[in-house]
Amino acid sequence: EKSILVTARFACGNLLTVKEQQILTMKSVVLASLFASAAAFAPAKSASKATALNVEKSPAVPFLPYPENCKGYIGEDIGFDPLRISDYFPMDYLRESEIKHGRIAQLAIVGYIAVDLGFVVHPLGQGLSSATAHDALVEKGVMGNALLWVCIFEMVSYLAVAEMLQGSGREPGDFGFGKGFLKGKSEAQIEKLKYQEIMNGRLAMMAFGGAVTQSVLYNTGFPYFG
Repeated sequence: EKSILVTARFACGNLLTVKEQQILTMKSVVLASLFASAAAFAPAKSASKATALNVEKSPAVPFLPYPENCKGYIGEDIGFDPLRISDYFPMDYLRESEIKHGRIAQLAIVGYIAVDLGFVVHPLGQGLSSATAHDALVEKGVMGNALLWVCIFEMVSYLAVAEMLQGSGREPGDFGFGKGFLKGKSEAQIEKLKYQEIMNGRLAMMAFGGAVTQSVLYNTGFPYFG
């Protein structure tokens, strides 16, 4: 009632005492604070929702945003990077790694099948399958020699990778071999060949993993059906 009386006196033009003015000011501050708190919990504007819906999506994983760092590289039309690895590592390094593993896998799956079909790569591997050859050749020291050559190739190839990461302009996977096959071809044809190499490499990586798993689990050779 006192509050109503004070408000009525103010509305009628009567002068308020200093104490009454202080009380009225405090109540105004508290009321403003309550309105501010309520505004903080108000729903966000629909504009932010519209912006989120308009974000470019990855064609490979449609419910995830498109990985922006994949643009400008072969395969950007797929945009497959659900873990966003390209946000943390240079794309040139990632593409170099993918091409390298793809090339090794293509050689590996051909060699794995060839040995299981009877081709002998090393004399000490006579009568061994691809799955059993590893342990046997490790015991005889053959795999140690192969590992030494692999280490040498790794050290030499990393010089090119290091120069690329420092801005030399070298394309990922380019070691200057096989460029004669590109002579006389248009840019579109060259891009298609590069795309095919990446896709074949991805397929070979999955194929090699599947062949090794099947041959070890079921002790079977080509075509590795259990």
